[in-house]
Order: sequence, then C-alpha cells, then structure tokens
Amino acid sequence: MKKRLLILGGTGDAAELAARASQIAEIEVVSSLAGRTQQPFTPKTGTVRIGGFGGAAGLAAFLLDRPIDLLIDATHPFAAQISANAAVAAAECNVPYLMLVRPAWERVEGDRWIEVASHSEAAKALLGQSQRVFLTIGRQELAAFAGLDAIWFLMRAIDPPALNTPVPNGKLLLARGPFSLEDERQLLLEYQIDTIVSKNSGGGATYAKIAAARELGLPVVMVQRPQIPDVEQVADVEGAIAWLIKQLLVISY
Repeated sequence: MKKRLLILGGTGDAAELAARASQIAEIEVVSSLAGRTQQPFTPKTGTVRIGGFGGAAGLAAFLLDRPIDLLIDATHPFAAQISANAAVAAAECNVPYLMLVRPAWERVEGDRWIEVASHSEAAKALLGQSQRVFLTIGRQELAAFAGLDAIWFLMRAIDPPALNTPVPNGKLLLARGPFSLEDERQLLLEYQIDTIVSKNSGGGATYAKIAAARELGLPVVMVQRPQIPDVEQVADVEGAIAWLIKQLLVISY
C-alpha cells in the first residue's frame, strides 16, 4: 500500500518536491496551499487542496482522518504560524515530519545591510535616511509602512493588497520572480530608488535585487526570518527526497 505524503506548499520548492515525490512508486502525494496568493505555485502532480486547516488542532485532525503517513513543510521561510502548527500536529499524531528550509541570504563584501527583526522595525529604519524606497515584502505587510508620508514607495507584490488595507504613498507593481540582474538594476535606476526593504527569503528567484543594490551602493533594510521549530531540516529538494526514501525504509521494517 502506498504511503500518503502531505506537503505544505505554495513555493517553487514545494511544487518541485511534489513532482519528484510523485515519481516514487510507494508514495501518494497530497499538496496543501494556503490560498493567500491568486496564482500560487500549484503542483502538476498529486492531489491539491487549498485553504487553511484551522490551527494545529485542525491540522492534527486532517493528519489522522486522511490518514497522512509523512509530512513535509515546504512553505515560505516567513510562514511562521503554519510551521509552528505543523510541528505541534506532527508530534501529537506521531507523524514523521521534515522542514525544507532554503538557506537564507548571507551578507557579502559590498553589501550595505541594515538587519531588523520585524517590518515595524524596518519602517523605523527608513526614517530620516530614505526618500524613495523599493518595498519588496509582499502585499500582507504594506500597512507597516503606510504612515511614512514623507517617503515614496515602489511596492512590488504578486497580488494586489486586500481591500481597505492601508497602503503607503507610491506605485504598486505586480510581478513574480525570477528577476534578472539587468532588469532589477534598471528598475532601481528608473525609479531613483535610494533604499530597498526586503525579507531574507533566500533562494535565487529574487536575489538579483540584492546584487543590484550592491552594485549601486544602495542600503538594504533586511527583515530577518522568524524563529522556526526545532525539528529535522533539509536545505533543498534533494535532501527532502533522500529523507523520504529513508522514511520508506524505516516504515517497511
């Protein structure tokens, strides 16, 4: 009988993992997407569900009802709540659990990073030093910058903000990575950007803006990642596949 794998996804890594895992004969893949973006990375293989679970208790009920044999969290590094819920639910249900966590970006020579712990701290860091800001944190955190009336923002997001969301003064640009270094450099020059605000998301799809800022000598206010559960982790899809194969061997015995 096949073992059922639940992938908490919505990222490119999660979609790739679903495709790779579906090629393993002993595994049936179920992917879950939070539904927060209008055009998420939807796996082309396996079963896909969209929507929340209702906290750790709801996820635990899902793990037992399906039932789920293996759980991999491949959500965005800033999806702290679902990761916390998954750790609790997996432990409660005794389901083998893995986090696929892409490595964070690291500062290199030439970078002018201002590292902050939250979006509210990022907003404070702009005061008195920035006039035209490239805001690349997605749509859900825009309200933290809405009160900075003396600053003009170029805001890039995949989807527009929800109705009645406070939005800072500036221009909204809807786009999804990957972005090239040439395009990012041109964007910064065209809009006369003097500061970038970014989450430390890691990965290659949106790193070009960091490289372009380095080239142009621009400061980057870098929002650090939230804490994640102390559970087994891998850095890439290859590591997740190796973990799956290992788990299948354990289960077979």
